[in-house]
Amino acid sequence: MGCVLVAATGCTHTPSTNAAGSTTDNNALAMQGQSASADADNTAKNDRDSAGNTLTSGDQGNAPADRELTRKIRQSLVADTNYSTMAKNIKIITVNGRVTLRGPVNSESEKSGLAALARSIAGDGNVDDQLEVKSNP
Repeated sequence: MGCVLVAATGCTHTPSTNAAGSTTDNNALAMQGQSASADADNTAKNDRDSAGNTLTSGDQGNAPADRELTRKIRQSLVADTNYSTMAKNIKIITVNGRVTLRGPVNSESEKSGLAALARSIAGDGNVDDQLEVKSNP
């Protein structure tokens, strides 16, 4: 009767810990084609949103008219091939017929175009444009 010898080798894999104490699995990121070299620091935006002074998607109105207004704006935005993927993913929050647009866009022309699109559907005085043009570092 013969014996089979199986040798297994392991790797020394250690996740890194950033300044905030969060661990990052650099090997997993590398397999996904991503890098952990620059930590995203959106602390100020998170603080702003959690303070309750700005609308978030959780504030979306549940009234049928609010949902319908949001749906119409989103459908028009997604159907328009002139906008970037980033622009198509903005937050559209409607409460009592008042639409708030939030999130990053690539340019001033996208920002003004999205606001104009929303105003054409919701009405001139019913859109709060809080879109931010993404700055390229």
